[in-house]
Amino acid sequence: MRIVQIIDSLDSGGAERMAVNFANALVKKVEFSGLIATRKEGVLKNQISSKVSYEFLRKTKSIDFKSVFKLRNYLRKNKIDIVHAHSSSFFIAVLVKFTLPKIKIIWHDHYGTRAKELKKENKILVFLSVFFTSIFVVNFQLKEWNERNMNCKKVYFVPNFILENRDISQITNLKGNDDRRIVFLANLKNPKNHILILKAFLELKLYESGWSLHLIGKDYFDSYSQIIKEFIETNSLQNHIHLYGTKNDIKYILSQASIGVLSSTQEGFPVTLLEYALEGLAVISTNVGYCSEIIQEGLNGLLFDPFNDSEAMLQLKKITNDEVFRKKIGNNFKESVVRTYSEEKVIEKLILAYEK
Repeated sequence: MRIVQIIDSLDSGGAERMAVNFANALVKKVEFSGLIATRKEGVLKNQISSKVSYEFLRKTKSIDFKSVFKLRNYLRKNKIDIVHAHSSSFFIAVLVKFTLPKIKIIWHDHYGTRAKELKKENKILVFLSVFFTSIFVVNFQLKEWNERNMNCKKVYFVPNFILENRDISQITNLKGNDDRRIVFLANLKNPKNHILILKAFLELKLYESGWSLHLIGKDYFDSYSQIIKEFIETNSLQNHIHLYGTKNDIKYILSQASIGVLSSTQEGFPVTLLEYALEGLAVISTNVGYCSEIIQEGLNGLLFDPFNDSEAMLQLKKITNDEVFRKKIGNNFKESVVRTYSEEKVIEKLILAYEK
C-alpha cells in the first residue's frame, strides 16, 4: 500500500496530531507513507519522522488550482493508492480525484460536535462524500451520524493512539509545588470549556492546600482567552493558575503533574486523555464523545457532566483530597490505555480498514 495523510495545518490539535501519528506509524508497515499539509505548517512539523515523505502545498484559498496540481503531481510521482484526508482536507482530495479517478479517498472525521449537527449544516461534505471509498470516525456517535447522512456507507470506527517514541525534550518547567499540579492540555477555544475548571478550582480554594493549575495550549488572543485571563486577574489567582501557550515537550510537562483535566462540552476522541494516561496521571474528564468509553468511572478516572458545575467541583474535590486514590486510578488508567490503544493494535485495525 502507498498511502498519504492530508491535513490542513500542523498546529497542535487532535486531528493534526493523529495525521502525524498515522504517517509515522505506517512507515514501518506499508510500502510508502507520506504526509501533506495544505494550508499551514506548525509545531507538529518537527514530529514528522524523517522516513515520512512530507510536502507543504501552501494553499491560500478554498479552490486553489496551483495547490491541486501540486498535490496531483505528488500523488502521481509517488504512485499513491490511498489518500487519507483528515477533517476539512477532504475538499482538495476530491478536487484532485477529478483528475486522478483511480485514487481512493478515505475521509477521517475527528469533529465530535458534528454528531449534534444537521445534515444541511454539512451540505458540501455530504454532497462530496459520494467520492469517498470509506469513512473513518473517532467515536460511535460520529459513526451513527455518518451512516445516516453520508453518501458513503462504509463507515469504520478507528480509535486514536499515541506513538510510544514521543518527543522526550525537557524544556518547560511547570511552576508550583511537586505532587500538587493539575494540568489542562487543550487549545484555548470552544468547546474546551476551560472556565468550568477555573471556577471549580476557585470555589474549592485548592490554592490554599498548595495546588496549582497549568493551562497548556494555543492562545488565540480572542474573547475566549480574554475571559480566562480576566477571571485569573479578578480573583487574584496569578500565582496559582498559569498559562504556557503551545508547547512541544508534552511528555515532560505531564511528568511534572499529578492530575490531568478535560472539560469540553463536545469531543471526538481526545488524544489528550491518552497522553495523560501514558504519564500515569489521575484524570478527571468530561463525559462527552468517546471519553466515557476510555474512562470507567471510579476505576481509572472520574467523569462529570460539563454542563453541571457542582458535579465537576465534586469530582475535582474527590481527586485532590485523596493521594492513594489518585495513584490507584492513575496506574489503572495507564494500564487500560496501553492495553487497548497501543500503536500496534490501532495500526493493525487501520490497515484492515484500508483493505476493505
